[in-house]
Amino acid sequence: MSLGGASERSVPATKIEITVSCRNLLDLDTFSKSDPMVVLYTQSRASQEWREFGRTEVIDNTLNPDFVRKFVLDYFFEEKQNLRFDVYNVDSKTNISKPDFLGQAFLALGEVIGGQGSRVERPLTGVPGKKCGTILLTAEELSNCRDIATMQLCANKLDKKDFFGKSDPFLVFYRSNEDGTTVKIDVYDWDRDGSHDFIGEFTTSYRELSKAQNQFTVYEVLNPRKKCKKKKYVNSGTVTLLSFSVDSEFTFVDYIKGGTQLNFTVAIDFTASNGNPLQPTSLHYMSPYQLSAYAMALKAVGEIIQDYDSDKLFPAYGFGAKLPPEGRISHQFPLNNNDEDPNCAGIEGVLESYFQSLRTVQLYGPTYFAPVINQVARAAAKISDGSQYYVLLIITDGVISDMTQTKEAIVSASSLPMSIIIVGVGPAMFEAMEELDGDDVRVSSRGRYAERDIVQFVPFRDYVDRSGNQVLSMARLAKDVLAEIPEQLLSYMRTRDIQPRPPPPANPSPTSAPEQP
Repeated sequence: MSLGGASERSVPATKIEITVSCRNLLDLDTFSKSDPMVVLYTQSRASQEWREFGRTEVIDNTLNPDFVRKFVLDYFFEEKQNLRFDVYNVDSKTNISKPDFLGQAFLALGEVIGGQGSRVERPLTGVPGKKCGTILLTAEELSNCRDIATMQLCANKLDKKDFFGKSDPFLVFYRSNEDGTTVKIDVYDWDRDGSHDFIGEFTTSYRELSKAQNQFTVYEVLNPRKKCKKKKYVNSGTVTLLSFSVDSEFTFVDYIKGGTQLNFTVAIDFTASNGNPLQPTSLHYMSPYQLSAYAMALKAVGEIIQDYDSDKLFPAYGFGAKLPPEGRISHQFPLNNNDEDPNCAGIEGVLESYFQSLRTVQLYGPTYFAPVINQVARAAAKISDGSQYYVLLIITDGVISDMTQTKEAIVSASSLPMSIIIVGVGPAMFEAMEELDGDDVRVSSRGRYAERDIVQFVPFRDYVDRSGNQVLSMARLAKDVLAEIPEQLLSYMRTRDIQPRPPPPANPSPTSAPEQP
């Protein structure tokens, strides 16, 4: 049994502390240097409005401030968390209602974490005709986010709740206050229909739990209602803590900070069942007013993943099309039409190559996944030291034609540093994709089972915003399909006993100029 490491998607992956410095700021004071302060704004996913999150302190008379006050943010890998840093010159500490604007920088939290050593430097802009200097941001994961508490417990003489048999007990743990010192534990009798019977409760503390390393601790399970009704009530049984240990595990952020790169590859379905791209009924239709489901899925996932890939070069393939000039059917053709180098520059480059392919190839079939999965697997097999992790996004509209080969490819790839995201677009039922997902039954082929669960499938229609808000639709999709990636990366690292590399040494002021007195 573990405390910590909850996998609910509404829970942040961890908390990140951002440290801020600036270099070569504008000097707006006549007789001294600027007195800078930084204000952080975060963006609401639903309304896209910027809201103030917090402020640093004001540092007097400097153009190269290193701020002491830090920003602590909840970090969600699967979300695009946009940040805006505004820098001001505050002439008077008592009146900051009209500070001088010194510049601003926009970036995502993922860009800071994904920077070398979880550090980034960005130019400040926003003052016409002026060089505003730079802002330096460093991300640190709070240390208490990595502790995993494991305990062994046994119970004795719990109240019998079942008429024909003994109770089937389970425990529910609650943290009773924000600092986590008090822990409340409820004891229930499990019922198949979900109407679990309350047996009783007890409380403890982290300090008390940790004593179990040296001695057994017995807790009385008390039912408040029974205690009020029965004068001779003693307890509803006991729970004994046999052992308790705390281990600090490496986290996703540790590996990213140590230099692990996420290599993003795209594979797009060009089979004829998508419909003629020139017709509005086609799933590939290039409307001048809105993105197709294919483009939205690509952009939603890619814009988050790209923050963790330093070169921003992404291999992009199509499958199921006839290629000019001879009409050869291909299930693994580069969207940029370059067999030697299928890389596209950024997600915008992938989208541009995708649109160009729609104009030149003939949609055909059938739907084969195995060739592109094996292509990425071959690349992943070459680098197994933890420095690279591959994420393949497959976007498709329908029934898979090479199920046997695809399952074989997934089973083989499950031992590699690799994850596969499948997004289904259109009205198909996608039963085969659910089987590949492997959440309920691990994918198998020829008697071999996948070593890890590396596939996540979702139908895009489940995430489309009813009001037509494409930004919200893409955010919902990305949140679900990317939620499993950090744990899949960690599962590979753990099974191979790969530890994160230490981050490169900090160079806090690479562009600072010595200040003149």
